[in-house]
Amino acid sequence: MELRYLGFEQLRNARAFRFDIIVKGEATKQAVVTADMALFLQYRVGIQDGPTLCANKLTADIEKNVEGEHLLTGDDLRAYSESRTAAEEKRIEMRRMAGRRHTTTGAAFGNPRGREQ
Repeated sequence: MELRYLGFEQLRNARAFRFDIIVKGEATKQAVVTADMALFLQYRVGIQDGPTLCANKLTADIEKNVEGEHLLTGDDLRAYSESRTAAEEKRIEMRRMAGRRHTTTGAAFGNPRGREQ
């Protein structure tokens, strides 16, 4: 299955993200995922992440055989925001740990055996 993002339509306080659903050997279907724009602000998620988040939501809905209306919810945006925060904290911790690994030995100063000459 392949999803192709077609664009969006602005609906007052929401956006309707349009997709083609392409399955080899089947007719192309269209789907719309609606997202309340206030939720992006509430969870500090960039609007540019909207198409990807909606594609992920649509994929999950299709796998669960959800038909009809597809809606990007506050729970979806909260989960995305929390995972992004956790990933950033992990990156910071990895940088912090990488700085602790450096030691100064004789090898660091051009003597591969670490012995005095």
